Amino acid sequence: MMNVDSDPNPPTEPFTIPFEGLATPEATFTGAVEIVEPVVPNDGLVPPAADWQTPPNLRWSMQHMADILPVRAIPAAEHPLILPSVPADLAHIEVSHPWEARSAPFEDVMATTATDGWIVARDGAVMGEQYVDALGPDTLHLLMSVSKSLTTAVAGSLMGAGELDAGALVTSYVPALAGSGYEGARVRDLLDMRTGVHFSEAYLDENAEVRLLEQAIGWAPRRHPDTPGTLLSFLASLRADGEHGGRFDYKSCETDTLAFVLEGATGVHAADLMSQRLWAPMGARVAANVGVDSVGAGMFDGGVSATLRDLVRFGTLFLRDGAALDGRQVLPESWIAETVAGAPDSRIAFANAAEPTLMPGGMYRNGFWFPYPGSDVFLALGIHGQMVYINRPAMVVAAKLSTWPTPQDAEKLLWTVRAFDAVARAIG
Repeated sequence: MMNVDSDPNPPTEPFTIPFEGLATPEATFTGAVEIVEPVVPNDGLVPPAADWQTPPNLRWSMQHMADILPVRAIPAAEHPLILPSVPADLAHIEVSHPWEARSAPFEDVMATTATDGWIVARDGAVMGEQYVDALGPDTLHLLMSVSKSLTTAVAGSLMGAGELDAGALVTSYVPALAGSGYEGARVRDLLDMRTGVHFSEAYLDENAEVRLLEQAIGWAPRRHPDTPGTLLSFLASLRADGEHGGRFDYKSCETDTLAFVLEGATGVHAADLMSQRLWAPMGARVAANVGVDSVGAGMFDGGVSATLRDLVRFGTLFLRDGAALDGRQVLPESWIAETVAGAPDSRIAFANAAEPTLMPGGMYRNGFWFPYPGSDVFLALGIHGQMVYINRPAMVVAAKLSTWPTPQDAEKLLWTVRAFDAVARAIG
């Protein structure tokens, strides 16, 4: 099988996929990848921290976080695992629209959903991939909340090793949160987004806690002078307005708190833990990184940057009950099983969510979204269009990196899920 990471003999017949917003009318994939120098916005100036999230800058910024803000490395494997290549014609697979009586070929769905790059693999073998503009196979791209699923996986590793107790109080690992809204919450509540902590995830409201958190860590200008100056002090300032262990309520602060729990359980920085317990053992090729605050604490709710191919290596763990492509057990098989099964009340808690999920019958478990009543398909999701798609029966993992101009877009999200469903049916 060919080594997709250094393929000396790419296929000679290209298939062509048009993409919106390119300087040239179409991007062509031949099996080889041409690396293009990044196009810097603002007449060649790196965007300041105040502007990096604005739509004109977003595509460049999400591929250059280390040039804009402080980050900490997540080292990769000394000997990366190879992804073999089994090219397939995916472009013309027909995809049905999520709610309209129409369909479109896979290539059109990717072209019309602000895609920076996508990849599809079956049991670790790459069947198709596309890189747009300056993105390449070794280019880091901000994952936004896909970072959460990486972080919960590290928690799963620690739980399997007996180093972390999901039933323990959060404050037993992070004493600095005593007296905060996390008083009485358990680690399990963080993993499943079921604490009673008050935290608004309204991305377009600059006064929402999700935006105040960004000010606390230096990702955005300080518009509120009373906002704490570090991530941990911000989390300690939060208060509860509901019971812990109740309904599902998506809150980014939960995963940042989880990262401090991981550090409290081990005494190791969460970035180093992620490298030691997940990134290097699974055979990652490229060192990832995570944004950090003024004292070096990592923003694990959405601050990890990584490559498409390493996302395939990550997703493939969930096809193989926690084992990497070389057979090494990276995540506990029991933790994969409990993720897929969910808790007895996971779907009820999800149905009672504070905000509509657009996933009737689904659930959220251990940092993953289950969009359907069953557990065959699950997702790691991030705003602006980041996704890892896992289909266990079909043995398919797909990933998509994007720069939607708005944080959330239900049509683009569900259209992409349908596209990967169609591909999984075709190749699985």
